[in-house]
Amino acid sequence: MAMDLFSEIRKNIPSMSKGHKLIAGYILEHYDKAAYMTAAKLGNAVGVSESTIVRFASELGFDGYPALQSALQDVIQNKLTAVQRIDVTSDRIGESDVMEKVLNLDIERIRKTLEKCSKDDFNQCVEKIMNSRTIYIFGARSAASLAQFIKYYFNLILPDVRLVSASTPSEVFEQIMRIGENDLMIGISFPRYSNQTVNALKYAKAKGANVIAITDSGSSPLVPYSDNVLIAKSDMASFVDSLVAPMSLINALIVAVSIRSREKVKKTFENLEKIWDEYEVYSKLDSDNGGDENDV
Repeated sequence: MAMDLFSEIRKNIPSMSKGHKLIAGYILEHYDKAAYMTAAKLGNAVGVSESTIVRFASELGFDGYPALQSALQDVIQNKLTAVQRIDVTSDRIGESDVMEKVLNLDIERIRKTLEKCSKDDFNQCVEKIMNSRTIYIFGARSAASLAQFIKYYFNLILPDVRLVSASTPSEVFEQIMRIGENDLMIGISFPRYSNQTVNALKYAKAKGANVIAITDSGSSPLVPYSDNVLIAKSDMASFVDSLVAPMSLINALIVAVSIRSREKVKKTFENLEKIWDEYEVYSKLDSDNGGDENDV
């Protein structure tokens, strides 16, 4: 219902009571603010009681106001411009205790991710990653950093892992044109969703490849083209996308795959440790001579 929320509200306006019409009008006009208001705060803004807000949510078919609020947040994340995001964050966080508030919001996102992400889907994803011939990983814009992170570690564990660069649309398809039935595409996107990622997953699905989406909700445009969906909450922090929960979920995915390939991973890192030592990849503290780390 989330994607049709606004049209559902408009459809029901003629039969609504006066108070409910006021609520509907406020949500449609100020959706960026309403999505993050408590029932009491929304009631004050509209001029109705908190109980009227709760009844409004129920009449729309939601199991209470929090469910309506969650659906509204899902819908608007892809509608808000960067400027609107800044305004919303200013209302939600303000200027005091920014660090504490942002970190607590990220803690809440991880908690919600743990609740929303299906363990069955997670385990199926691990199985498909282990059994795929070639793994393609694609994330555009801010999600590109997540894609690079996955590629770096999977490349140390698995035989054929390819990072698809978010260049021009034609170049994206050139990089994945040989994808087939024994391959896997992992697509990552969060609001505002990347059309490049959606189209890449659509192409991979049409070619018979397995497709995994890492995204924020079941209403994401990546979902129709995915065999498995890993849900990670990425609620905005100003114009900055919060990638804490997605990164935590990705960490879990990498760890699960590495456990399944334990002996192979151990041999890989034994060889890497020799290379790192030989070519002095990492700095070493001269503890025997009482050296201070500032001297390195």
